[in-house]
Amino acid sequence: MRSFLRGARAGLPVVLGYLGIGFAAGVVERAAGMSYAEVLLLSTVLYAGSAQFVVTSMLTLGNPASAIVPTVFFLNLRHLLLSAALAPALRGVAAWKSALLGLQVTDETFVIASREAKIAPAWMAGLNLAAWSTWALANLAGAALATLAPDTRALGFALPAMFAGLLVLQLKDRASIGIAVFAAAVGVAIQLIAPGPWAVIGATVAGATLGLALLRWKSAPNS
Repeated sequence: MRSFLRGARAGLPVVLGYLGIGFAAGVVERAAGMSYAEVLLLSTVLYAGSAQFVVTSMLTLGNPASAIVPTVFFLNLRHLLLSAALAPALRGVAAWKSALLGLQVTDETFVIASREAKIAPAWMAGLNLAAWSTWALANLAGAALATLAPDTRALGFALPAMFAGLLVLQLKDRASIGIAVFAAAVGVAIQLIAPGPWAVIGATVAGATLGLALLRWKSAPNS
C-alpha cells in the first residue's frame, strides 16, 4: 500500500497537468456533439490526449471509422517504444502484470517512470491510476462545463504546452538536446513530404534509434 501511495504522489505533476488538458479535451469533445457517456468512454478506453483531439476533429469533419481507426493506431504506435523502454525496470514481474501496467502508460507517466531504475508494480499502479482517474474526471468536468467555453479554439494551446513541458524535463544534457533536435528535424521533414501520423512515428523511431546508438557507444569498453 505504501508503494502504491508513493507512486500516486510521484504522479502529482502529471495529475496537475491532466486537470487542464483533460478539461480542454472534454470541452472540445462535448462541442463536437459527444454525449457524457461517449466522453467518459473515450477518456477511459482510448486514454490518449493527442489521439482524442484527433478523433474529435475527424468526427467533426465527418471522417469515417475506416480513416479514424488507422490514424489513431499509427499515432499511438509510439507507446510500443515507451513500454519497451520501461520493460527492463519491470524485469521479473509477471507478464500479465506487466501487460496491465503497460496498458496505462502515457507520455507523461513514462517521463516519471523512466527516472526509476527499478519499478515496483504497486508503485507503477499508483502512478497509472492517479493519472488515469484524473484524466477521466477532467474530461467529464470539461464536458459538463462546455457551455462556458463557446470558442474552443482558445484551448488549442493546452496540448502543445503539455508536450513542451515534457520535452524540457527530458533535456538533461547536450546529448538529449541533440536527440530532441534530430527527432524534431526528422518529424518536420516527414510532415513536409507526407503529412499525417507518419511524422510522429518517424520522429519517435529516429530519436529512439539515435538515443540507443549513443547509449551503446558510451557503454562500449573502448569509449
